Amino acid sequence: MKIAVVDYDMGNLHSVCKGLEYAGAETFITHVPSELASADAIVLPGVGSFDPAMKKIRDRDLEQPLKDIIASGKPFLGICLGLQILFDRSDEGQEAGLGIIAGNVRKFQSEPHLTIPQMGWNQLTLSQPNCSLWETLDTSAWVYFDHSYYVEPNQSSVSAAMVKHGSQTVTAAIAQDNVMAVQFHPEKSSTTGLKILSNFIQIAKPLNR
Repeated sequence: MKIAVVDYDMGNLHSVCKGLEYAGAETFITHVPSELASADAIVLPGVGSFDPAMKKIRDRDLEQPLKDIIASGKPFLGICLGLQILFDRSDEGQEAGLGIIAGNVRKFQSEPHLTIPQMGWNQLTLSQPNCSLWETLDTSAWVYFDHSYYVEPNQSSVSAAMVKHGSQTVTAAIAQDNVMAVQFHPEKSSTTGLKILSNFIQIAKPLNR
């Protein structure tokens, strides 16, 4: 079982690798399309801003390879910014996203006493409770967030989990076929996060060659 972690110079790749390895996977970091295609599953992490992320993906000629890998049915997990760039566009910038998931990325609206970014632990509400990513997970699990923008899919059925920040309830995770992605950081979310990573590994195992 080998999981490729996509290197596009936008995140702490090693902490994600450590989380996956602790959960039982063998990982490698790469931006080479042929190496991504040979992996059993793909993880796309990310920390930072939407436009620089998309520019780096295009500079490394990764846009079409990522789309092809997703279209092939290979298990795919996006984390934080790796969730946001799956969408069409973001209020944060001008670049087009990957367009894998129809919808946009929005900024939290200011409210009295509301902290932006949302930084710290918050409670999930599972809107796709049967999603394999949540297997044996508490229905009100707590995970770690650090973000000022959130995804807004055109189809609400894509949302796999929600989170409330202030008066705003927004998508915290999506799942559509082989594509899963989370706004929070599972690698920073203690035993709950490790369980989510372990579940992703289990999803990928049946396809292992």
